[in-house]
Amino acid sequence: MSNPTTSRAFTVGKINDVWTQQITDVSVDDLGEGDVLIAVEYSCINYKDGLATSEKGRVARIDPLIAGVDLAGTVVESASPDFAVGTQVIAHGYDIGVARHGGYSALARIPAQWLVALPAGMTPRTAMMIGTAGFTAALSVDALERAGLTVGSGPVLVTGATGGVGSVAVGMLAARGYEVVASTGKAASSDWLKSIGASDIILREETSAESAKPLERERWAGSVDCVGGSTLAYVLRTLNYGASVAASGLTGGNGLATTVLPFILRGVNLLGIDSVQTPIAIRRAMWTRIATDLRPSWLDTEHAQVIGLAELPAQLDNILAGKMQGRVLVDPNL
Repeated sequence: MSNPTTSRAFTVGKINDVWTQQITDVSVDDLGEGDVLIAVEYSCINYKDGLATSEKGRVARIDPLIAGVDLAGTVVESASPDFAVGTQVIAHGYDIGVARHGGYSALARIPAQWLVALPAGMTPRTAMMIGTAGFTAALSVDALERAGLTVGSGPVLVTGATGGVGSVAVGMLAARGYEVVASTGKAASSDWLKSIGASDIILREETSAESAKPLERERWAGSVDCVGGSTLAYVLRTLNYGASVAASGLTGGNGLATTVLPFILRGVNLLGIDSVQTPIAIRRAMWTRIATDLRPSWLDTEHAQVIGLAELPAQLDNILAGKMQGRVLVDPNL
């Protein structure tokens, strides 16, 4: 690709006061500031993308916005000594797809200090099979282990397990040798969850049930919670003594009705996980781990649906409605 002047992109914003999603050609000069121009090979779909492309989501901070908080591709122009033309890179988080243009575009301009060189053994496709969701899962597993979780200490509960963060967390934990129990509201997905590493399945009705009891029977050596709300409250009152939960989600609500008793009587830990503003040095180191010891066993074999820009509206609606299973990749060139 030499001297491109426009980029085919999926944009959202108001046209004549009407919120509009459309595919259009955007001038390269309008892609925003940044010293690296990337030919995007894949992006993917996250819950945050659904919010950013919805008028009610209140996430998009520029109008129009090229959505897509993740992208992977090849550098085609660069003013940075760290990323030569031809280098394959990953970008996600920071302001991408929210306050600056993102990955639902054939081209993206990104600051070099936000880029991660694609680790050895990964491709743009497998990188986007991981994406922000899988990166969040990796941060969650890392945080649990730094807090003391070890293989053999007992079952680890993953909530919202069919979603992006949850499904990758299941695979990462299983690859490291943990006994993984997956919680889902989709009973029909039980066999699929077991195929990616879950040893047992419990239904959402159990993990989201509210209780007047501040503590219940100890069950979990640790947990990756992607749901929040009443589910996180359940996890806190059922963790083993000294165990931890890594919390990153709010699909079950952003409130938390609990007591101090799990913390002061069982010494449990609530570990907050943020993947958006992770410092770049930590980000790059974590991607190296994702390519090696945190690599899910299914990464090279699991089927991922690949869609083009025209199919985005339906899939964005699906993720907001909780109807998506696993990862959906976006090829902006389709």
